[in-house]
Amino acid sequence: MRDLRKASAVGVTGCLRHGAAGTGALLTAFAAPSCAWAHGFGERYDLPLPLWLYLTGAAAAVALSFVVMALFAGRAPGVRGYPAVALDRWALGRALGHPAVGTVLRIVAAAVFALILVAGFFGVQDAFKNIVPTVVWVIWWVGFAYLAALVGNAWAILNPLDSLYGWAETGLRRLRAGYGAPAVRMLPPWLGVWPAVLLFGGFAWVELAWEGSDRPSNVAAAALIYAGVTWLGMWWFGRRAWLDTGEVFAVYFAVLGRFAPFACRGNPGTPVLRPYTVGLLVDRPVHPSMQAFVLLMLTTVTYDGFIETPVWAAIVNWALAESPFLPLFIWLDSQGVNLHPILSSVGLVVFFLLFLATYRLFVWLMALAGGESATKAQVAGAFVLTLVPIAIAYHLAHYLSYLLTVGQYIIPLASDPLGLGWDLFGTRNYFISIAIVDARFVWITSVAAIVIGHIVAVYLAHIMALRLFPDARRALRSQYPMLVLMLAYTMTSLWILSQPIVE
Repeated sequence: MRDLRKASAVGVTGCLRHGAAGTGALLTAFAAPSCAWAHGFGERYDLPLPLWLYLTGAAAAVALSFVVMALFAGRAPGVRGYPAVALDRWALGRALGHPAVGTVLRIVAAAVFALILVAGFFGVQDAFKNIVPTVVWVIWWVGFAYLAALVGNAWAILNPLDSLYGWAETGLRRLRAGYGAPAVRMLPPWLGVWPAVLLFGGFAWVELAWEGSDRPSNVAAAALIYAGVTWLGMWWFGRRAWLDTGEVFAVYFAVLGRFAPFACRGNPGTPVLRPYTVGLLVDRPVHPSMQAFVLLMLTTVTYDGFIETPVWAAIVNWALAESPFLPLFIWLDSQGVNLHPILSSVGLVVFFLLFLATYRLFVWLMALAGGESATKAQVAGAFVLTLVPIAIAYHLAHYLSYLLTVGQYIIPLASDPLGLGWDLFGTRNYFISIAIVDARFVWITSVAAIVIGHIVAVYLAHIMALRLFPDARRALRSQYPMLVLMLAYTMTSLWILSQPIVE
């Protein structure tokens, strides 16, 4: 993915005329005059205001939203107390919910998965001539996240690994009389979604640190290995249990789907239309593993932006030239080891631990400010899902231009998915236009997404505080530390997005 993004040269960035590596650069950045570029757009976008005004203005908007909520949101709605419209009351809703529609969609998704394997193993090994990197990294990982968050969790229907396993089970039952699924080994309750956390960490490493992530055969091999792990988990622990705890993308898109307006309610599920964000309000604290999962979501998207900045480049240069580990690096280099993936891997782990430690610190401050009427464990489990809108906002700000520009490669690649010279749909010579978005549009969209995401997170945290703490005064006091955290993250996110890409 890293080479694909560098070669496309897409994304909003900026330059700071002053600053150095490390903390000094970060502090200087908030006060330095700035300019912004969109790499690959063929133009430089000069911000009409200094960067520090954008940062302080965004922080002020988030702080003002906190004041408004403190004044007017004095009562917490019930978890199920939101309006919802059942879609099966209309003919169109019943038609879309017909089992045949779901079957067709699952067949299409399974066919795309098969295409990824075939193109990856037998197609041309070029990221821009083979359909695999574009489908996996652009259309699915970026575009499908937007679909899950802004519309609904379609992965619950389309998941090809689930479909293929279910069809295999059905086929075995028909071929072998008396065949049944193997005895299910119960997953212990304390395990939570820790398997998904572990696998998500591995996926993040593949995306952000593995230099082979753009090679079609590598992507296909990784997909096949992951499919085997998933099917083994389903066979050993039960299909539903593994989807809920170990299938990382089922867990990931389900978390994003909590934000979305389309969902299923009841058992069996009835498709409903509901207000945005209400699925992130919980009536009991979530498991510690889910806390780790959400924090890892935030870590990966923030770290992806940070490793493209001059500050990260300066850290890498220092590590390779002046750090105490220099003798080790020299030896590894003499053995032909590429040091950059190692540093990226270490950085990813450090970033996650930093996010985890920061969240735990502010959880302790919130519990303390609330008069310790709720334990730290209760506070940690109650508020972590309120951070999901920030992850969605940063995903939108960081990847939107990437989706709109690099995503166009799917048009010519659809005609020649293996890079063998085909022209199935007459689109092989489609011209990719990077002018579809300009730097000004991307910067304004990024600022708006970051600010709105943090405001929504502040609102959700306020509602959860009213539920968790015994009175409105303690609930409000508990949110002062959360407000500080939101303001800091707002400014940091915009600062990262304003930096020039230096990969």
